[in-house]
Amino acid sequence: MENNVEMAPLDERKRKILSLIIRSYLETGEPVGSRTISKMLDITLSSATIRNEMSDLEDMGYILQPHTSAGRIPSDLGYRFYVNELMVEHDRDVAKMQEFVIEKTEKMEKMLKNVVKALAANTNYATLITSPNTSRNKVKFIQLSQVEERQLVAVIVMEGNIVKNKIMEFPEDIDAETILKLNILLNSTLNGLTREEINLGVIAKMKEQSGAYSQIVNEVLDAVAEAFSEDEELQVYTSGATNLIKYPELADTEKAGALLSAFEDKEELIEFLAETKDDNKEDGIQVYIGNESPIQTMQDCSVVTATYDLGNGLSGHIGIVGPKRMDYENVMENLKSIKTQLDVAFKNNDSEKPN
Repeated sequence: MENNVEMAPLDERKRKILSLIIRSYLETGEPVGSRTISKMLDITLSSATIRNEMSDLEDMGYILQPHTSAGRIPSDLGYRFYVNELMVEHDRDVAKMQEFVIEKTEKMEKMLKNVVKALAANTNYATLITSPNTSRNKVKFIQLSQVEERQLVAVIVMEGNIVKNKIMEFPEDIDAETILKLNILLNSTLNGLTREEINLGVIAKMKEQSGAYSQIVNEVLDAVAEAFSEDEELQVYTSGATNLIKYPELADTEKAGALLSAFEDKEELIEFLAETKDDNKEDGIQVYIGNESPIQTMQDCSVVTATYDLGNGLSGHIGIVGPKRMDYENVMENLKSIKTQLDVAFKNNDSEKPN
């Protein structure tokens, strides 16, 4: 049956009953009676009312009664309704998730900028922080949707609600039932897996189950690999670099110029902070004094770093740069406080995500 088949309009009650009939039949393979529907409904309806609604659905062609006095099973039209409803529901959920992620990303960026400003003001030193790294994430959800006749978009949602999109072109048309089956295959196989868990055995099994559509699975797996990539575009936010030239030992024109330039080299800062994580330290705080710093231009300074962990595979790095005579106790207390505040702020923000 074609996608554009005409269907008689259904009110909300009929839609609910039809959906429950189809779901129950898919699970059990047994005809569904009014008593079963009555137990599944989230509204109170009499058995007589449910039977009347089921009779109407049968007259409209959505369900069939295989034997007298037996329950009902879905017709082809009923299955078409179910597939169309699922696709609309999934598309709506993905759209909501994308809107949420965009909003959350903007909130995160604003929060991190506020963090480095507060740290610079509280310590009177230079500060920097990276955006959360998502490379250790798991796959949370995958949605294939048709854009045009021979074009699909894969939306991949990772833990931490990081969203990746990929447009895919194919030489043949792909019908809605095939897309639905592929969505079920992708999600039932990949959801909750890390990069390491998506091994050759998993991939081979998926390709075998996808049959003639293994090319689509290949494309989606490539997109998942990209989402896992450690080349995630990390951002680093800095504040208070000019605080450093307030200290006489760093105020020399040449030293000051080199230090300020170092804060402009975002890639070097990200690389340095990414190498500072120490899982063996309970608080994740490390101190580099003078020549211990891997950044040449900061070897007249002390650098104190910490890792913040937001859970769900999201972690980032914070750094404070000051003279060797910095107030280490104050710096460490500020870092511990900021780590706690980030955790609380992120959890509050995460609780607002759509259902």
